[in-house]
Amino acid sequence: MSLEIEKINWKDFVRPVVKGDAARLLEIYSYYVKNTAVSYEYDVPSVEEFESRIEHTTQKYPYLCVEKDGKILGYAYAGTFHTRAAYQWDVELSIYVDRCVRKSGLGRCLYHSLEEELKKIGILNMYACIAVPNKEEDEYLTYNSEKFHEHMGFRKVGTFYNCAKKFNRWYGMIWMEKIIGEHE
Repeated sequence: MSLEIEKINWKDFVRPVVKGDAARLLEIYSYYVKNTAVSYEYDVPSVEEFESRIEHTTQKYPYLCVEKDGKILGYAYAGTFHTRAAYQWDVELSIYVDRCVRKSGLGRCLYHSLEEELKKIGILNMYACIAVPNKEEDEYLTYNSEKFHEHMGFRKVGTFYNCAKKFNRWYGMIWMEKIIGEHE
């Protein structure tokens, strides 16, 4: 399957997320909650909670997915970086891709599409809050997300050590940023 996927122009399959997509998005996300430290949530949210999150996000920011042959394979969205008015040009990004299509270019396409939409609404700075191992990778968390963001043009701007505990282990968090507009 992955050889076929790598040749796909994912841009042709990007569309805005709607509330009715919540169950499939949750299916993708639940893997990361249950089996990884990529998300620091302990419990999988309900479909209703996920619908509410989608509704809240889409009031102000883009929330995109890649859908091929009627199946959503990944999604990405922007959210409020901080609630104070001075931060209105900043967003925090999140991305989740079905594990069967990782490393296929789908994530890269989602982020490029999201960046294009964010520029249209005047966003200048994109931030990503990324879970990282404290020292060594383990079965729950690797440095893949940090490497992906570096590849996408983000740079690390901050590190927090031992700030989250999941699976009875302590993990860290990094902040990465990408400037996408002119600060006049």
